[in-house]
Amino acid sequence: MNQLDFNGRTAVITGGAAGIGLAIAQRLIASGGRVSVWDRDAAALEKAKVHLNAGVDTRVVDVADAASVDAAAQAVASALGRIDALVCSAGITGPNTATWQYPVDAWRQVMEVNVDGVFLCNRAIVPVMLKQDYGRIVNIASVAGKEGNPNASAYSTSKAAVIGLTKSLGKELAKTGIRVNCITPAAVKTAIFDQMSQQHIDFMLSKIPMGRFGQVAEIAALVAWLCTEDCSFSTGAVFDLSGGRATY
Repeated sequence: MNQLDFNGRTAVITGGAAGIGLAIAQRLIASGGRVSVWDRDAAALEKAKVHLNAGVDTRVVDVADAASVDAAAQAVASALGRIDALVCSAGITGPNTATWQYPVDAWRQVMEVNVDGVFLCNRAIVPVMLKQDYGRIVNIASVAGKEGNPNASAYSTSKAAVIGLTKSLGKELAKTGIRVNCITPAAVKTAIFDQMSQQHIDFMLSKIPMGRFGQVAEIAALVAWLCTEDCSFSTGAVFDLSGGRATY
C-alpha cells in the first residue's frame, strides 16, 4: 500500500459501516487521519468500530433526512474541531426491472438516498469547510450514471444526478480551497450485490474488459488520494474505476 498523507486531517464517511465506505475509512486512518463514520445501521456501526480499532467516531445518521444530517455535521465539527474531507458513499441499488414496471415507491427511495442524501451531506458540510477555506469532497457515483444500465433506471439516473451535482458544486467552489470530485466505479462486489438479481450481476461483469469486479481497496486508494492536499487542481471532475468499461 502506497503511503498517502492525511496526517492531522479529519473525514466524514457516509455509508461507512461496510463495503466501500469501510475500506475508505481504513485507508484514511492508515494515512494518519481521523474519521467519523456515518451509517443508518447502528449494529453495523458497532462492528465497524471494533474493526477499525482506532477510537473512530461513529454516528447513526439517515442521509435522506435533513435534520439528521445537519445535526451530525455540527456535532462532528464540534467534536473533532474541523472537517477536512467528506466522502459520500451511502447508497442503494433498488430493484432490477424495466422502467415501465418500476415501482414508484422504490424509485423515490433510491432518489432519496442516492441523490437527496448526497445533496444534503454536501450542503451541510460545505459551510464548515468554507470557514476554514479548505476541504475535499468525494461523491461516489457509478459508471451506470454515465452509460445507463438496463433494468436499473433508478440507480443509473441517481448516479447521473450525483455527477451533475458534483460538477455544479465544484464550479461554485473553484475559487475557494475546497475541491469537489466524484468517482464512477464499475461494479464492486460488496453486500450491495444482495439487492441485485444474478442476471444483472452477470450483465455488469460482462461489460468489464478486465473480466473481474473491482475491489474495495482499489476504490479506497483513489478516494483517499482525492481527500489529500495533493488533489489541488482537480475539481468538478469524474474519475473512472471501471476495469476498462468506461468509453468516455
